[in-house]
Amino acid sequence: MQDERIPLEHGLIGQETQGAGGFFMALRAIHVAKGLVEDMEKVCPRATLFNYTNPVNIVAQAVADFSSVKVVSLCEGPIVFPRELAEFAGLDPDRVRAPMVGLNHACWSVEALYDNEPMIPLLEQALERGMKDPWERRLLELAVAMESLPASYMKYYYFQREMLEDLQSKPTTRGQDILADSPDYWAHYREQLESKNPTLDPLRSRGGIFELEVAVDVMDAFFNDKNEVWPCNVVNNGALKDFEDSRVVEVPCLVGLEGVRPLSGYRVPAAVRGLLHHLGEYQQLAANAAWSGSRKQAIQALASNPLVPTLPLAQTVYDALSHAHRAHLPERLW
Repeated sequence: MQDERIPLEHGLIGQETQGAGGFFMALRAIHVAKGLVEDMEKVCPRATLFNYTNPVNIVAQAVADFSSVKVVSLCEGPIVFPRELAEFAGLDPDRVRAPMVGLNHACWSVEALYDNEPMIPLLEQALERGMKDPWERRLLELAVAMESLPASYMKYYYFQREMLEDLQSKPTTRGQDILADSPDYWAHYREQLESKNPTLDPLRSRGGIFELEVAVDVMDAFFNDKNEVWPCNVVNNGALKDFEDSRVVEVPCLVGLEGVRPLSGYRVPAAVRGLLHHLGEYQQLAANAAWSGSRKQAIQALASNPLVPTLPLAQTVYDALSHAHRAHLPERLW
């Protein structure tokens, strides 16, 4: 909630994984992850860390760069985003094929097919028919404009002003809404724990059950050598020419006992390449600062974020958020 509310008080987008809020989530998460992987290096050095902690790309970048532990970060987004856009346009999501590449929460489709035919014209037709929901319409407009299906988080960049106005006008933040729903989540989990045939209700479980299924599917493919293709966040190693080899990228991967291997041959769509380069550089600076950097290096990283447009704002919001989260940060970042 503080990651969302404090940036909004300074005229910046406040969000769980994006902008200043996402940056401070990375600082806190990596502070904990650092201790975790130090234990893994001692106790189970050959194990692989399957991470679902946000921001998954920055957490994985830090672990990959500064630890000997093998890390794979997971997110259901590349599976969900094309399906959501299909539903917005009144299409059957099961008939969509749209592999996505890029960075976590900043991935784009390398092709978008509906029954093996181009999907973008169908989105154009949906826009021409008219759409009631403004955010569904804007995401379709973005897909049509860039000729590629975007991660829904791209709305924070391509519709910055509108998103800021929308978030500032809401009486509660997303974090507050989740906190309000949490008692019922736990009540539902307790009910299922005592049930002979437990079944999670997607409406009464945090994020539904899809996220957990993706994690289990990837680990199943890994352990049981299924050689299945799943979207994962891994070190690039030359798979995407648009990023440095050392950058953690989100890309389809072949998963089996030989590891989680990124599939090469994809390119990020040219129209969005510049923004993703910017986000990739921010990702690296954030990982460096979180793992062992100083307050000065952290402000440098925050000032490089596309959603934090000026140095004075970066300094001001950093001071406010670091004060709010002091109990969860190392002293070097105060």
